[in-house]
Amino acid sequence: MTGAPADGGTADVDSDSRAATVALPDDIVERYEKFSRFNSPYPAHDRGRAIDLYPGDGVGRSPVAGTVREVRTVGCPDRPYAAAEDHLIVVGLADEWCARAGAPPETVARILHVIPEVEPGDRVAVGDALGPTTRSGFFGQWVDDHVHLGFRPPDANPLRASGSLPVAAPLPVEPVAWDGTGRVVERGPSHVVLAGPRRAADTGRSFAALASDEGVPLDGGVTHYAGGGTFGAAEESSVTAGTTLSLFRTEIGRVRADDADAGAPRVEWAPVDVLANGGRVTGLSLFAARGDRFGVKVVCPDREFDIGESVTVEVVPSDDPIRLGVG
Repeated sequence: MTGAPADGGTADVDSDSRAATVALPDDIVERYEKFSRFNSPYPAHDRGRAIDLYPGDGVGRSPVAGTVREVRTVGCPDRPYAAAEDHLIVVGLADEWCARAGAPPETVARILHVIPEVEPGDRVAVGDALGPTTRSGFFGQWVDDHVHLGFRPPDANPLRASGSLPVAAPLPVEPVAWDGTGRVVERGPSHVVLAGPRRAADTGRSFAALASDEGVPLDGGVTHYAGGGTFGAAEESSVTAGTTLSLFRTEIGRVRADDADAGAPRVEWAPVDVLANGGRVTGLSLFAARGDRFGVKVVCPDREFDIGESVTVEVVPSDDPIRLGVG
């Protein structure tokens, strides 16, 4: 989702795997309709060092509290559906916010994909409007507008993402099983959303996500990005390094080695194709969502499905799986 010098899309590996993880408090994440940590091909997301927060109303509300240090306009990949430029808002975090999130004092937040209506010196609180969200060339056409959030240690260059701190959203996410069938309830130029799966009643969890056959809530682009991840409920499922995950009775990946900078279990996808009504599609775009029902987003720029059409999704082994890069 992020890229270019301002976003650090080409380098995001921190040599210090002991870096403190910034854990977003539940009440902050719950201000948004959806969130994802791994649904992107860029290294910041692949290594668990960024989170995308989807407001749902076109307003880029702040997930942090502090003082705006810098506002930058940056170039982004040229996409026909996207704006020609993106924006970076750098916020020096308030001590109280850092303490709540377990971040080192003087940590800096980096916020992208918001057209800034703030300027250096402005104080912002959690929930304050920073400006409208923007359609950025840093993310796919099927991706909804969102606030990209990452964190930099106090002594690092805040204009780059390389070396950002690990980010976690430890609130529990309900894993929801699905049989792969549903009717089209939304259609975009490169995707459709299928009705279902349906959440269980009264779980006490504000977010839910599509579950693997093993009951693990999944995060990421299945499998059009090389890797993905899991959500908080995975801890309850005894997921450990090397655990095999499957979907519709086909292996889709294995949990990566447990490293300190991931913030939650990460998954390396297996070589598989996603099929919709027997034809190959790009993949499934997965995230944690609020509400009694949430749709499964099928990424299918080369296929057309009508509203109300019944679709069956399958996963099959592949010798040439789709893998989208950052170019």
